Amino acid sequence: MSGEPPAPGGPASRESPGGRERELPLAGRSHLGNQLVLAERAEIARGIRALLATPLLTARTSPEDFDLVRRRKVALIRWFDYYCGWPLAVEPRLGYARLSKRRRSDDHTRPARRLRTGRAPFDRRRYTLLCVAAAELLNVPVTTIGLLADRITRATAVDPVLDTFDTASRAERMAFVDALRLLERYGAVETVDGATESFVSAAEAKVLYKVDPALLMRLLSSPVGMSQLAVPAHEIPSRFDELLSRITRERRYGPAGEDDAVPVSDVQRNLRLRHGLFRRLVDDPVVHLEDLTEAERGYLASPTGRRLLRRAAEEAGLHLEERADGILLVDPERLSTDRTFPDDANSASVAALLLLDTVTASPAPPTREHLIARTEDVLRGNPRWARAHQDEGGARRLTAAALDVLTSFDLVTVVGGIVRPRPVAHRYRVTGTRTTAPQEAGAP
Repeated sequence: MSGEPPAPGGPASRESPGGRERELPLAGRSHLGNQLVLAERAEIARGIRALLATPLLTARTSPEDFDLVRRRKVALIRWFDYYCGWPLAVEPRLGYARLSKRRRSDDHTRPARRLRTGRAPFDRRRYTLLCVAAAELLNVPVTTIGLLADRITRATAVDPVLDTFDTASRAERMAFVDALRLLERYGAVETVDGATESFVSAAEAKVLYKVDPALLMRLLSSPVGMSQLAVPAHEIPSRFDELLSRITRERRYGPAGEDDAVPVSDVQRNLRLRHGLFRRLVDDPVVHLEDLTEAERGYLASPTGRRLLRRAAEEAGLHLEERADGILLVDPERLSTDRTFPDDANSASVAALLLLDTVTASPAPPTREHLIARTEDVLRGNPRWARAHQDEGGARRLTAAALDVLTSFDLVTVVGGIVRPRPVAHRYRVTGTRTTAPQEAGAP
């Protein structure tokens, strides 16, 4: 939608009673043009945040957000490419939009999760079955859960590295179902008849699937495919870090990728700094200055870096919060994230906020055992809360879950059983309380 005033005869003109067109006054056209520009900016900002929260949008699962991204795809592609260096592919006919997020390092705080109560993270076996299932589905537009299970059994049986998939094991079937349900959520697999969960109870369950091979291929976001490395399977474990670096290397930053020791042009160096910083700013809860390199801190403190930071936040509809120790991009509408803090969605999130008060108020960093004792006190004082953790060992489990929440938001670090607050943790510290005094009898 253009910000220019509409041409005569368009939406800004009106027909007079005599049949001839009568143009709106210049002030009216200017006002309408401003309204169109504001509407366009608001849609672009919403599209940015929708893609940050859900990098794979489909017309079937998110019709409104996908339609917005489809209409504003040119502006969105430019925004993500300029600030983050992330490619955005929008396929209107195929019904999906894929933002390929790429990071300079791995991130253990965002694992794939089981779509069941508790949302436990995927383990190694589930990741293995997810990859093998995706590979086996590429050449079958329609299949059943039984046929797919047979294909996976044969594929893993001939692989010297993988354990053979055993449909006779309930634990194996459950892991397989978790992998399939994640593919369903992505939209790469659609259930035509039956229910995937039925396979957990019986290996003879009948479930029919429709497969989207194009979407399956879009799940991979690394700039270099693993198959291009041509490395023997037995060498992968010992060379894992090297291989991970090679498949995530982006040529646009020069032949050395992330290695500052090898000279690259100033243009490539600045591009790498800009993209590296903005990737963290839009994807991480907070960016602590102490975690940045000297070059990154210098870029962020430069007039150009500050100007781009403020402009990117404004265009994305985010609030920029600058502190002495770090920077946050806050989404007032909570559209750009799948998790928030503070949050009362579950017991672990509530416990995390309670324990954070203890961590920030302690004169010395508390130990894990000290926090477990604190959790036990809270559970005893509130016997109707967190009933799943009211049994023996419940306080230890709840404390572990709460610390997982705090570390995932980069609010604390846990090293050697010592829990230390990060600088941003003091943002949530309770500095005082206020109560309303009860009114005296007879008072108005």
